[in-house]
Amino acid sequence: MLQYILRRLLTLIITLVGIMVVTFFISLVVPLDPLASIAGPQAPQETVERLRTLYGFDQPVYVQFGRYIQRLLHADLGTSFQTGRPVLDDIIQYFPATIELATMSLIVAIIIGIPLGILSAVYRNSAIDHFSRVLSLIGVSMPVFWLGLVLLLIFYFKLGWFPEPGRLDIMLIEPERITGMLLLDSLIVLDVEVFWDALKHIVLPAAVLGLYGLAGIARIVRSSMLDVLSQEYIKTARIKGLNEFLVLTRHALRNALVPAVTVIGLTYGGLLEGSVLTETIFSWPGLGRYLATAFLTLDLNAVVGGTMLVALMFSLVNLMVDLIYAFLNPQITLADS
Repeated sequence: MLQYILRRLLTLIITLVGIMVVTFFISLVVPLDPLASIAGPQAPQETVERLRTLYGFDQPVYVQFGRYIQRLLHADLGTSFQTGRPVLDDIIQYFPATIELATMSLIVAIIIGIPLGILSAVYRNSAIDHFSRVLSLIGVSMPVFWLGLVLLLIFYFKLGWFPEPGRLDIMLIEPERITGMLLLDSLIVLDVEVFWDALKHIVLPAAVLGLYGLAGIARIVRSSMLDVLSQEYIKTARIKGLNEFLVLTRHALRNALVPAVTVIGLTYGGLLEGSVLTETIFSWPGLGRYLATAFLTLDLNAVVGGTMLVALMFSLVNLMVDLIYAFLNPQITLADS
C-alpha cells in the first residue's frame, strides 16, 4: 500500500511539472498582451514597456521560465493583476467557498443518485426506472444556467422560500474565518443563526450542480447493478434463501459501486474546478468566478495558479478513487493498478 501511494505521488509530481511547463509556454503564445490590458487602451507605449520591465517580461524566455519555476518551488504563484494581491492569497480566500458548494452538491448527487440507480435496476422497466432515466437525461442535457435561473425565479422571486443569491444575508456578520467554509465555521463557533442562513443560501446552487452530478451517478449505478444482478453468485445467494435486502446490499451493491466511484470522483473533481455559470448566477464568490474574471482580464498569474490547483485536485481525487477501489473490492490489487 505504502509503495503504491509513493508511486502515485511521484506520478502526481511529474504530472504537475508537465502542467507547469505547458501552462508557461501557452501563456507566451497568447495573441493578446496582458500588460496592455492592465495599462488600459489609452495608455502610451512607454507605460506598457515600463510594466513589461517591472514584471520581467522583457527578459529572455529561459530567464522567465527559471524565475517561474523558482517562484513555484517557493509556493509563490505571483501577484494577481486584477486584485494586486498574491495569487495564493486569492485562492485561499475563494477556494473554500467552492469546496463547500462542491461538497454539498456531491452529497445531494450521492444521496439521490445511488438509491435511484439501485431502484431503477431492481425494478427494471417500471415507473421508477422510467423516472430515473428521464431525470438522468434532464440532468445531463439541461443547461446549468437555465436551471439556475428557473429555480431563482420560482423559489426566490415567486415563492420566497429561499433567500437572495450569495453566501449569507447582508445583515448577518460572518463568523471568525477558520476554514473559510461558512457552514463549518458557524458550527465551530456555535453560531446557529449564521449556520441556518448559510444553509438556506447553498440549497439552490447545490441543487443545480447536484442534479448534474446525480444524472451520471444514477446511470452508472443502474448499469452496474443490472450487470451484477445477473451474476451467478447473486442467483446462488437467492437460492440459498437469503433476504433480498441482504442480497442487494451485502453482495450486489458493494461490487456495483466500484465503477460508480470513478464517476463520483470525476464529478467531485469537476465541481472543485468551480462552476463558472452557477457561481455567477448565484453570486457565489468561489474559484470559478475568480478564474473566469482572470481569463477575461488576461491575468496570467491567476490563470496559471488556478490551473495548477485544479490539476492538483484532480490528481488527489484520482488517488483517493484508487484507494477506495481496493476497499470496495479486495480482489483489486493496488500493485497491479
